[in-house]
Amino acid sequence: MQPSTALCKELLPQSPSDRTAHHKQEHQGVCGRETDRSVSSAPCQDQKDPAGTMTSNNEKQPLSSDSATPHQAEEAEVAWQEAKAFYDSLASTKKPRPPKPQNAVTIAVSSRALFNMVAERRLYEEKGVEEYVKYQEQHENQPFKHGPAFPFVKALEEVNSKLRSLYPDSEELFDIVLMTNNHAQVGVRLINSINHYGLNIERFCMTGGKSPIGYLKAYLTNLYLSADSEKVQEAIEAGIAAATMFTPKEEINFSEQQLRVAFDGDAVLFSDESEKIVKEHGLDKFFEHEQQFENKPLAQGPLKCFLEALGKLQRKFYIKNERLNCPIRTYLVTARSAASSGARALKTLRSWGLEIDEALFLAGAPKGPILQKIRPHIFFDDQMFHIEGAQEMGTIAAHVPYGVAQKHSKSNLKESTQTK
Repeated sequence: MQPSTALCKELLPQSPSDRTAHHKQEHQGVCGRETDRSVSSAPCQDQKDPAGTMTSNNEKQPLSSDSATPHQAEEAEVAWQEAKAFYDSLASTKKPRPPKPQNAVTIAVSSRALFNMVAERRLYEEKGVEEYVKYQEQHENQPFKHGPAFPFVKALEEVNSKLRSLYPDSEELFDIVLMTNNHAQVGVRLINSINHYGLNIERFCMTGGKSPIGYLKAYLTNLYLSADSEKVQEAIEAGIAAATMFTPKEEINFSEQQLRVAFDGDAVLFSDESEKIVKEHGLDKFFEHEQQFENKPLAQGPLKCFLEALGKLQRKFYIKNERLNCPIRTYLVTARSAASSGARALKTLRSWGLEIDEALFLAGAPKGPILQKIRPHIFFDDQMFHIEGAQEMGTIAAHVPYGVAQKHSKSNLKESTQTK
């Protein structure tokens, strides 16, 4: 392919007279008057930028290597290196793109679970939505403090970081979605808070006072965490794994290298069929029933699918020979006793093809001290007295409103209310 005539002329060396003519023509175009190098007038606001180019009001002309001094060339090289270092630093701090929802394990978190919004909630209840929104706008540059779900979300992102290092092109990751009934005007403060803490949350659902539960399936949600027990109940009834978050009453440090998730067994991982027997017929009948049906797997409970999702990501580390360094660890913390009823629980997990890293059978003993030792980022249980015991000892607990225990707790609450 032959270069064009115009290009060839640009590449040919110019004679001194040609250069003088070109220079006059160039300055006529830029300044509207003819200027000659021999005229000792000021240049027409031409200057060199750090990269070694001639800059005018309307155009930039390259500074030829022939006319650049060694000092100018050195300055240009230094400027280029500084610019490269700057853009490299931008690339290194850029947030990774969120995975496609169909490939991800999606965790939907409410704004009041992720952040501490107790004071703002009180303002909303006392003065109404208009004052609430006005306050949020006035304080939008003030980041919220951490809520109960914050350590859990940070641990999810640490797992993502390690997955990306092993599988750079994989989209089998956690994806956190902020799911809130806040108004869009409050979104600026939420975004500023998320950016302040360096969280990688790109997908929002702000429903302006309406319940966001209808959007959970559209977002392909695997787990929904909220501070609103009514919305959690809605999600459970819609067949979505969900729990109500509670803030611990003591502050403790959590692992920054490993996500730790603790589950109760009955009415959380498993159905409530065995719990019904305890409530209706007592422990002796329960032990007899469990031994009789030891080899029959229990039906699944509301959080079984989330344990399954965790196991899927764990196996990605096992494949890379990282079992001992896996950043996900799971725990079964159950009131069952090992000898009398533990075998059925473990065999059920095996029949599902699921592993649990640690199984702790407490035979009715309090769960708080064990959980204090584990320090999970989240502990799921269906009974509020276990949640409260965990809270007292610094555990972030999440109540799963499912099964026969909820009916008993509601009836007890109704009786106590009537006697007051």
